[in-house]
Amino acid sequence: MCLNELLACEEDAFLFLSTKETKERRLMKKDSCYFAAAAVAAGLCLTGMSAVQAAPKMPESISITYVKSPFNLQNIVMKERGMLEDAFKVEGVKINWRVINSGAIQGQAMASGDLDFSAVMNTASVLMAAGAGNPIRIASGVGHPQKIFAIIGKPGTDYSIKELKGKKVVGPKGTVLHQLLVAALKKEGMTIKDVDFISMDPAKAMTAVLSGSADAGLVAAGLIIKANAEGAKTITTCEGLVEPNLVMAVRQAFVDQYPEAYERVVATNRAALKWIREHKAEALAMGAKEQGISIENAEKLYDWSGFYDVLTEADVKGLAADQQFLIDNGMMEKAVDVRSLILPGAMK
Repeated sequence: MCLNELLACEEDAFLFLSTKETKERRLMKKDSCYFAAAAVAAGLCLTGMSAVQAAPKMPESISITYVKSPFNLQNIVMKERGMLEDAFKVEGVKINWRVINSGAIQGQAMASGDLDFSAVMNTASVLMAAGAGNPIRIASGVGHPQKIFAIIGKPGTDYSIKELKGKKVVGPKGTVLHQLLVAALKKEGMTIKDVDFISMDPAKAMTAVLSGSADAGLVAAGLIIKANAEGAKTITTCEGLVEPNLVMAVRQAFVDQYPEAYERVVATNRAALKWIREHKAEALAMGAKEQGISIENAEKLYDWSGFYDVLTEADVKGLAADQQFLIDNGMMEKAVDVRSLILPGAMK
């Protein structure tokens, strides 16, 4: 009931009072009605204020990585179709896409607050960042690739892992590729100290291997295909050595400050995967264009990628196993509660 209606109701009640009532009694009744009306009006004002306060708190901008490699189709589709921009159009939130390929550097950027989301990060990088005290969390799944990461040898060679001893090996430190190298060496009774390991971006690593300035390189996805075509043979992939898990990660402070925005980003990323599955041909064309490969090779990378979105208990166990491996091999100093790294929404 609005204020005017309450006042009208009060006037009617006042007119029908018995003529025997005193003026003081009437005034008291009138005052009580005014107080009731004022209380309702105040309640309506407070309710309106609550509605305004209940509006989702949004940041002015969201910083998220754009990483095409190894074959991050969700990331590619989400950016190319402007899905995040559309999701935050009403609030006018600006989406800042950042090209940061190294998981280690992504972790550092999130620790400093310069990066809100890593659209694609391997769990080895998540664990190492968390072990270093970086409050980073897993927001959603991306892929379970196996063949999409590899160690390649320079053209004209047919190296085994054992034969890499004393050789120059290049690739990104603090990534699943780094983990692959350590695991492959360990299987042959060697350590990272047995090779001359130099950290560099996968694309630069491929160039170094093809030019002969490096003996072996750590590369992924389309770079494997290109390197193989140029005569660089694959020495090994992750199969039987490492179980890669690619995830979307977010800094905890962003989740705490903008919970609705965090949920919307995750929902949009999952919507991208749904769109990919429903429009596979169109999605592969986007991926092929961005990677500079044929549709046939894009199809191959799609099959290798093992795309998914919801984490399971198997992923939790995988994180625990990865953490133990990283600690045992000196790649991670401090253990963390792996389950605490996974936000509740990532598993549903």
